[in-house]
Amino acid sequence: MAPEISPDLVAGEDGLNRPRWATGSALLTDYYDTEWGLPVTSESGLLERVCLEGFQAGLSWATILRKRPALREAFAGFDAAAVAAFGDGDVARLMADRRIIRNERKIHSAINNARATLRLRERGGLPRLVWSHQPEETIAPLRLSEVPTRDENSAALARELKEAGFSFVGPTTMFAMMESIGVIDTHLVGSHRRGSSGLWRADGTRLRSPL
Repeated sequence: MAPEISPDLVAGEDGLNRPRWATGSALLTDYYDTEWGLPVTSESGLLERVCLEGFQAGLSWATILRKRPALREAFAGFDAAAVAAFGDGDVARLMADRRIIRNERKIHSAINNARATLRLRERGGLPRLVWSHQPEETIAPLRLSEVPTRDENSAALARELKEAGFSFVGPTTMFAMMESIGVIDTHLVGSHRRGSSGLWRADGTRLRSPL
């Protein structure tokens, strides 16, 4: 009997099954194939993801991906110590940079989150905090409608981050980040990426933590 495949997947010319959102452009397809759902464990990588999710508010993820190289350059590769040292002159510089998202609240939030990241080093660091919310099981959705926009784990992560001084880290935003970095696996059943992170089996049971 052939394995069940989500009807919400689209077969590409390469024969690989992907969700429709990942077929909208070459940029999105490459992101889905090579990055989305794979574990991110470095401090700078996680700070970047927290900040990018904040910058996305009200925008599409495709917009964020297009601006990502410029955002990385403007925010010093999301090195926490470097961004934490940004002052008024840096904010003015960033607000004048047409290549990035020029939203003053989001820019201040990124700087604030870098400072919070430095403080977390005394408590085990940002990677340990984020990955402490990896559950023992993750969902195995057949339809996109089965994937929630938040859950108890993302709510708990959002709460801890807010207590640590982070901003733009609501439960829905953190659920999206957890999906994107492999803390949970919400790849649809039958996707060529389902279970590819090395952290989860295809049935949603946990293999290991990356830390």
